[in-house]
Formats: sequence, C-alpha cells, structure tokens
Amino acid sequence: MQADVVIAGAGIVGSACAYFLARGGLRVCILDRGSIANGTSGSGEGNILLSDKLPGPEMDLAKLGRQLWEELAGALPDDFEFEPKGGIVVAETDRQLASLEGTIEGLRAAQVAVERLSPADLAREEPFLARDLPGGLYFPQDAQVQPMLACAALVKAAKSFGAVFLPQTELLKVELDGRGAVRAALTSAGRIGTPRLINAAGPWSTELAGLVGLDLPARPRKGHIIVTEPLPLLVRHKVFEAGYADTVNSGEADLQVASVVEATRSGTILLGSSRQLVGFDPAVDTQVLRAIARRAVRFFPVLAQVQALRAYAGFRSFTPDHLPIIGESKQVPGFFLNTGHEGAGIALGPVSARLLSQLILDQAPVMDPFPFRPERFSAIGEN
Repeated sequence: MQADVVIAGAGIVGSACAYFLARGGLRVCILDRGSIANGTSGSGEGNILLSDKLPGPEMDLAKLGRQLWEELAGALPDDFEFEPKGGIVVAETDRQLASLEGTIEGLRAAQVAVERLSPADLAREEPFLARDLPGGLYFPQDAQVQPMLACAALVKAAKSFGAVFLPQTELLKVELDGRGAVRAALTSAGRIGTPRLINAAGPWSTELAGLVGLDLPARPRKGHIIVTEPLPLLVRHKVFEAGYADTVNSGEADLQVASVVEATRSGTILLGSSRQLVGFDPAVDTQVLRAIARRAVRFFPVLAQVQALRAYAGFRSFTPDHLPIIGESKQVPGFFLNTGHEGAGIALGPVSARLLSQLILDQAPVMDPFPFRPERFSAIGEN
C-alpha cells in the first residue's frame, strides 16, 4: 500500500488531519490501534473553551479553533452536537471575584468576549447554583461538542475525499531511508509506503516518537469524569469554579480538583475535573470521585440527590510549557508531530490539524506556527 501521508491516531487531532489533508488532495491513510476516538478524545467532555486560556499563542489558536468548529458544524453533514452554550466561571470568595475581574481588561484586549455577573445575574443564568456566590464571569464564545461523534464525522468526511481508515491497526516501526527520512510505516496490517507520518497519538505520542529515536517531552495527565443519570435541564451553561484555570495551567504532579459541571443533550450531567501526573494508571480512584462530587454539590446543591450512572478516567498529553507540539521534526524529515494539547485537545484539535495540513500542503498558515515548533525542545529538534 502507498500513501502520501500516514496518520497514527484517530482521535480529534488525527481525524481532523485526515479530513484537511484528504480534502487537500493527498492520499491519506489514518490508523488506530483501537477505533475512532478510542483514547483521549473518547474520555473527555468535548470542551471548546476560551475561558481557561491565558492571552498568548494558545489563546490565539483557541480563538481560531472556536471559529473553525462553527464552520465544521455547518460544513459536515453529520450532527456532532455542537452547542455554543457559553461558559460561566464562578467565584467562591470575594478575593477570587476580584482576581477574576482583574483579568477582564487583558481578555478583552485579546478580543475575547467576557461579561461580569452579579449574584442576581448568576441566579438568572443558572437557577440551581448555590446562592452564596459573590459573582463570576460569562464567556459567550465557550461551546461544547460530543467528541466521539465529532471524530466519527471527520473520519467519514475524510473517507469521502478518498482517505483510508485502518482500525485495530498498530504502528510497529518506522522505516527510514539513507538520509534518515521517513520512507514507510510498518504496521500490524502490513507495510505502507509513505514520505510523511503524522504522530497524532496524544498521550501515547511519546511511545511513537521513540520509534524514530526522538525523546518527546510529553507525559500523560490523568483526569476523571462522573456521568449522572439523565435529568431535566438543571445546568444551562458550562459552569466551573475560578480555580479551574489554575489547575489547567499548573504543572503540579499531585492531585488537583476543580469543579466543572455541564449538561449534555441527552440529559446527563458531566462532573469534573481532576488532574494528576501518575503515568498510565487506568484505575478509577473513588477518592478522586468523592472530591469531584463534593465540589460539584458545593456549587449545585441540587446534585446531592442525583445518582451517578458511571465514572471513567482518561489521559491528556501534557507538555512542560503547556503548548501543543505542531510541525515537522528537523531530525527526522517527514516525521510530523501534532500532540501535547493537554485538556484543550477538542478545542484545538481541528485548528491544529488545519495548521499542520497547511504546512504540509505548502499553503499560507492560519497563524504563525513558530510557538508550537517541535524544535523548541532540544530532545526533538535542534534549537
């Protein structure tokens, strides 16, 4: 088999890469050792957020990503539950509220829509919120998708442009030519000749990078989610506590919990969030679940009487500088990376894929890729 590009990983990043490259006229083969959205993308909440980003390259990418998601919702024929519901950040103390309000000027300068919310505003927007909260901020651009449906829609669209999808197929080795450039992907389904290989394996990207001798500075960051029974509409927006952004932007290895509460179209409510650097430990920790539930009930007391249907854990790809890695390795020509999005993979996945696809197709990039270049880490490229 021969392809212009092979993509390892059928999560949101790999699926979107397949879509943009196949639409651009390349012969694309996307593979996954499981199935579509089998890993990180299938264990997340589907968040498309600007509210948890700091002004800078990630925010710039996120704004483009938010716009792209709206375009995809109109362009793809399959419904993936894109909901521009907006996000509310709630303060628990006056000090937290002052800190939140201190970010407004910088956010608006970065062209992020944000509004102050008084206690009366909170009660109007979210009637079931606790009544002792001093206020918060509203982010109308925040949105949500059903990530498994989104990945499936992108793969289906890529296949309509000629892409080939190989599920239950593992990348075993990467064959290099005499110059050290990619020549073929050796998989459990056979050899695929290709001059380009995209590593879109999320937390497992480090393992794949090792196949070509690269030391990728990305680690798996574990998170838990609780799913409630289907309920009447109790939560109208994505609601999270002020400390959530601190956990997102932290590099701490120990457990961090910050409340995130949002409803789905099916009526279930998703409760998060936790972050831990504990390697690939898949066990669901009941202590973490209790901590998540306590924080959720603190902000939505009505949830104290609600039954949980299930809980699960997943892994995010975490980089030391909290920025994704997007681009071609200088050490191994033809080996491309699109990983390290941590908890923003759904928000940034399609726009990261568009950016990388534009670089591969020699098109003008949607933004300057310099902040995301692989070579910023000496282990995977020359500074």
